[in-house]
Amino acid sequence: MTDTDASNTVPSAPVAKKVPFERTHHGHTFVDDYEWMREKESPEVIAHLEAENAWTKTQTAHLEGLQESIFTEIKTRIKETDMSVPTRRGDYWYFSRTQAGLDYGISVRVPVSGPDDWTPPEVGDDALPGEEVVFDSNVAAEGQEFFSLGSFSLSDDGTRLLYGVDTSGDERYTLRLRDLATGEDLADTIEGTFAGASLDPTGRYVFYTTVDDAWRPEKVWRHLVGTDSSDDVCIFDEPDERYFVGAGFTRSGKYLFVVTGSKTTTGYWNLEADDLEAEPRVVWPRVDGVEYSVEHAVIGGEDRFLITHNRDRADFELIDVPVAEPAAPGRPVIDDIDGMRIEDVDAFADFIAVSYRRGGFARVGTVRLTAPASGDTASTDTSSPFDPLRELPFDRETGTLGLAGNPEFSQRNIRLLFTSMSTPTVIYQHSVADGTDTVLKRQPVLGSVDLSAYDEALLWATAEDGTQIPISLVYRKDLVPLSPAAPDAGATASAGDGSDDTGTGTGQGRTASANDPAPGGPAPLVLYGYGSYEASMDPYFSVGRLSLLDRGVVFAIAHVRGGGEMGRHWYDQGKTTTKRNTFTDFIDVARHLVDTGWTAPERLVATGGSAGGLLMGAVANMAPELFAGISAHVPFVDALTSILMPELPLTVIEWEEWGDPLHDAEVYDYMRSYSPYENVAEVAHPKILAVTSLNDTRVLYVEPAKWVARLREVGADVLLKTEMVAGHGGASGRYDTWKETAFDFAWMLDVLGRSDVEIEP
Repeated sequence: MTDTDASNTVPSAPVAKKVPFERTHHGHTFVDDYEWMREKESPEVIAHLEAENAWTKTQTAHLEGLQESIFTEIKTRIKETDMSVPTRRGDYWYFSRTQAGLDYGISVRVPVSGPDDWTPPEVGDDALPGEEVVFDSNVAAEGQEFFSLGSFSLSDDGTRLLYGVDTSGDERYTLRLRDLATGEDLADTIEGTFAGASLDPTGRYVFYTTVDDAWRPEKVWRHLVGTDSSDDVCIFDEPDERYFVGAGFTRSGKYLFVVTGSKTTTGYWNLEADDLEAEPRVVWPRVDGVEYSVEHAVIGGEDRFLITHNRDRADFELIDVPVAEPAAPGRPVIDDIDGMRIEDVDAFADFIAVSYRRGGFARVGTVRLTAPASGDTASTDTSSPFDPLRELPFDRETGTLGLAGNPEFSQRNIRLLFTSMSTPTVIYQHSVADGTDTVLKRQPVLGSVDLSAYDEALLWATAEDGTQIPISLVYRKDLVPLSPAAPDAGATASAGDGSDDTGTGTGQGRTASANDPAPGGPAPLVLYGYGSYEASMDPYFSVGRLSLLDRGVVFAIAHVRGGGEMGRHWYDQGKTTTKRNTFTDFIDVARHLVDTGWTAPERLVATGGSAGGLLMGAVANMAPELFAGISAHVPFVDALTSILMPELPLTVIEWEEWGDPLHDAEVYDYMRSYSPYENVAEVAHPKILAVTSLNDTRVLYVEPAKWVARLREVGADVLLKTEMVAGHGGASGRYDTWKETAFDFAWMLDVLGRSDVEIEP
């Protein structure tokens, strides 16, 4: 029920009714007045959410012009008609095209010129000779308010396409098969699948997963193309609710892996692609606390499994074992791994690509499997089948280097991308044989944007326990001039006019020392944080973010514990009963930025989403005086209630991330001490914007809805915006996504007192 004054053209803020509901665990009773909002199908709940939307629209009506300006800026700066860099898969180069006015990409391809063609066609606006459409998402999305592809898999010969579509946002996909010769869909239709289904290399079988009542992927199925889905065979069933299950083929196409994973434990099973009706065979038996991943490689003519594991080292090591005897002692692939957090391994016919972290940043290296060519002195080690790790160029301290689409086992080069807070993404091709790099594409930024006007820095804040917390920061130099009174001690700059072809140039980067300069006066600043699941929030460039920077706003990322930026220990110190470190780290970063003159509390907005939304709710309770505003997207703010309900989607598997408050009183008390909804107090709050989606299955809409009702009860200036047809990621079309960004940024700028600043797009 919502209390509104229908006689006024401007509605009053919705006031939710109270229906006391008692929840008792471990001798403690919590009275929840707003649990009634969990009834998603209730007309009363829908009416309340719609009333909240109406109130939000009224309260932001004065920003509609600014929203339109920001949307236009984003739209003008992004090349709407564009083409991705082609990626070879079998006998075709595959790429995506976008067209002005269309929301979604169009998947297209052209034939390769021959087996030795490893040079992708040049990126351009015009159609390439022989170009054909593989899949047009705009056609598939016609008449739908929401559209998402969850599976996209091709047979090796390129004659069949498997695709999965979600049109509601609940992440349940309908699978279909398309004959690419005719462009027609086959009769095969499989409903209610999870994302990530695969065709086998021959195009004869489909492998997909389905979920249990808690929406956990639990079963792997085999479908024979041309048969009814009712005849599909379950090849793997995972009864343990702690584990997700998935399946996929190796890059070589020789094996199908079935994978089970919890937050702390992994299991792998394999099938040979030429005998897919056999029983899956275990690679390593599951052992609690041991995580591992498996890649297939051919080394010295022998099939080997490359296993990245934490059995003996928290930050993982890489070994290889015989496929025929995977439990045999493994050979180390990389000898010197001090200071490395190995994250992923990709095997190719002649080399291995290793994704890892060092010093807080994502990097890539290669290990060759063959002897060096004549005259190549990169390696002289002949006692091992593995050359030493060759770390790829990373000529600046700030920025992110990663792999970017490398599907062919026999390819000779690897595709990489580099980006930073002030560097648009550069995609380039790295030759493993000679170490040379060729730029394939630089992310276009259109309009009157001068990229040299922006600068970035890496700062460090001291947490309450003495831990140094990194901060990535970007700003526009002429609008946020640094104080000349402070020496630029320890600054390191990299060449940055964008003229080099290494793929790692453009922009400028500095590492801040204790004596680094700060703005001449406190600047408006947006501080982003996440800090969960060992997810690293690496520095990246954003076209949309320029609309903040060009209005004099500084943007910063707080790399708090609970993420993975600094290695496994960084994650371990921000989960379960150390979770509060995530919140206090963010608060200490905010205080550092205030104390060093970068900003002031009345000029500081915090933002985060999902688990980062939990962070937003926690800091709103713990340090409300530090922030002028908080923007929380799909926020996990009723964490304790959700984690106490094993029947909810994803709850049981989350116990290894947050702890199990249902069975452990200590965990219950710990979560109760920080869960945002239960700790809302009658204090002065910053302005708060909460954005959610009705069909979100990861963080249910009810969490922010209850949180907002409770905040309004204690007098907070709070708004709730609910997407009525969307999922966890919000709107699906790119134009609607830009509009969502414009709405969020306009609200932030209004809080920061910068809503009247006009700029040229």
